[in-house]
Amino acid sequence: MKKLKVGIIGCGNISSIYMENVQKFDHLELIACADLDEQRAQAQAEKYGVPKACSVEELLSDPDIQLVINLTIPKAHAAVCIQALEAGKHVYTEKPLAVTREEGQLILETANKHQLLVGSAPDTFLGAGIQTAIHLIEKGEIGEPIGASAFMIGRGHEHWHPDPAFYYDIGGGPMFDMGPYYLTALVSLLGPITRISGSARISYPERTISSQPKAGTKINVATPTHISGVIDFASGAIGTITTSFDAFGGTSLPPIEIYGSEGTLLVPDPNTFGGPVKIRKRDEKEFVEVPLSYGYSQNSRGLGVADMAKAIIEGGKFRANGDLAFHVLEAMHGFHDASDNGTHYHMESTCERPESLAVEQQASK
Repeated sequence: MKKLKVGIIGCGNISSIYMENVQKFDHLELIACADLDEQRAQAQAEKYGVPKACSVEELLSDPDIQLVINLTIPKAHAAVCIQALEAGKHVYTEKPLAVTREEGQLILETANKHQLLVGSAPDTFLGAGIQTAIHLIEKGEIGEPIGASAFMIGRGHEHWHPDPAFYYDIGGGPMFDMGPYYLTALVSLLGPITRISGSARISYPERTISSQPKAGTKINVATPTHISGVIDFASGAIGTITTSFDAFGGTSLPPIEIYGSEGTLLVPDPNTFGGPVKIRKRDEKEFVEVPLSYGYSQNSRGLGVADMAKAIIEGGKFRANGDLAFHVLEAMHGFHDASDNGTHYHMESTCERPESLAVEQQASK
């Protein structure tokens, strides 16, 4: 397979794992990185052996770069994606696809106009853990999926992130930060969503950063920080989800459970690529851990980029695609809208459930 030349825009916290992993794939060649802070881009380029650090404008004008990985903050996702598409580049962005539904739709329309592809994180659902869980459902190990529950309960990013303010701005909060992992996993397990209800609140209008280097700085909170919702899937399954930055101390709640007519499946943390995956059949008394039948159990961010690049080179579909990302974006807004309006939110978009990976292709990775 020929190589696809790649450039990264945004050299912040998340860029390190992308720079490390992208260079592990034989059909990807990372040739440049850019950031508004060119010194930060230079530092990352030197650390990870990227040939060129440059301005955003220079990266977008480079005719050799075919795919741009957009790792900017959420509020910049749409603008950078559209710039890259207008420059003739395919684009893969960190989650969420965009802050608003209108921006997300514009990204997809721009890509379609230029006959280019759009992909989006998260790609954790392509890892060993969730792919093993998908395989068990497809084999009928828990019968017909009836319901699901998902929990992301934490105390907030101001306790560990070096610059956490944007997590409490519009486009942030636990739903827009962590919801993409959980909702993408649920769609990959159960298929698209048709209807949503939800309740949301801002529990603490002001947060205080305790992490360095900005410890003591106050953050005004502009987005809900505790959201609970109900999800109706097109398949007939019903799910519940809670995402929170407001819970102090640990929780014993599972990340995701899938309830079927013949058993229950415990799905691992969708912010990771590994296990464990556990199943309890109808007549069994205990959950049994299932060996992972796929590879990529370590932090494999960039796997979605590699899958997308293969589609660019060879043609065909890829899994972490724009339609899936937009469906998840609309669903996240749906929880907020349902809470604000006191009604169900009916989804306007849909997507295909991503095709599962072949066991034999992944088990050796």
